[in-house]
Amino acid sequence: MEKVDDRRLVDVRGVDKVFKRGSEEVHVLGGLDLQIPKGEFLALMGPSGSGKSTLLNLVGGLDRPSQGSVTVAGQRIDNLSNRRLAGWRARHIGLVFQFYNLMPVLNARKNVELPLLLTKLSAAERKKRAQIALEVVGLGHRMGHFPRQMSGGEQQRTGIARAIVTDPTVLLCDEPTGDLDRKSGDEILDLLTALNQQQGKTIIMVTHDPRAAERASRTLHLDKGRLVTDPVD
Repeated sequence: MEKVDDRRLVDVRGVDKVFKRGSEEVHVLGGLDLQIPKGEFLALMGPSGSGKSTLLNLVGGLDRPSQGSVTVAGQRIDNLSNRRLAGWRARHIGLVFQFYNLMPVLNARKNVELPLLLTKLSAAERKKRAQIALEVVGLGHRMGHFPRQMSGGEQQRTGIARAIVTDPTVLLCDEPTGDLDRKSGDEILDLLTALNQQQGKTIIMVTHDPRAAERASRTLHLDKGRLVTDPVD
């Protein structure tokens, strides 16, 4: 574990990512460098296939670079064993998906509790933390409701509560408003902005929507696996 430098909470250096499709090599990211300070709200934009989601997955420890290093909160994660990486991810990363990824057979509170099942918390403590997370996102009154009983915006709020229930170091959002109407999308962006400004959450958001990107404190553009806008050092 390296010393944590808040100016480089996320430090991506010389990262290439190559996928193999049969005998063909597909170069998704090339020579990418990116530093993200603690407390930043960063938007990643670019055309489909530009490498945005791949970069998000590398920062979240969901995938590994073909070359280069990824360091988050002082821990180089690209060379951790799968077991250690899973434990690190559970402690440090919150994930928000475009299509919510809620379990239909669980109510809102139990969906939010899911990441806590990887911890040593008691059932009572898990329940308490899930309730607090749902209150933070404005759904304290919907704890017993199932996904089918909630609107798209409410389901996404539940997804955000699940992402923050472990108090993660970094919140990774992949098109969080992509499946929502404008009003619901704006409400989700209001919530993310509040988490960033009031709770100091570091957020990386992939989006196609320029209006969503306007909420971020910095926007970077990816094109063919390279940053078009130079990252601030």
